[in-house]
Amino acid sequence: MIQLENVVSDRGSKYAVSGGVARSRAEVDGFLKTLKRVRKYAKATHNSWAVILSDGTPIKGDDGESGAGMVILRMLEREGLSDHVIVVTRWYGGTKLGGDRFRRVQDCVRAYLDAGVSGAG
Repeated sequence: MIQLENVVSDRGSKYAVSGGVARSRAEVDGFLKTLKRVRKYAKATHNSWAVILSDGTPIKGDDGESGAGMVILRMLEREGLSDHVIVVTRWYGGTKLGGDRFRRVQDCVRAYLDAGVSGAG
């Protein structure tokens, strides 16, 4: 599991990104369970995620951050990255971000990919 904390802050909301190999829905569920064993991730407002399995099946979860899973999924598609789950975690800071929340999700995924995972899988 790769974790990047404090990737972005915007109007009080804080973001982190995590990722790792996941070749099935069961592995995604296991990854999320492991992530949420860390109390601060379990208490986060949102843990939005996406993965493209090697057979081409896209799976995503918004965790209440409507549309965030699709943003992650599209970025995975553009990278051609499969069997790798990416989770963007948000701790809500009290101010609604509107459409900017999608830019923050993109910022997190880009930081993760730039950290050296691009092309893996």
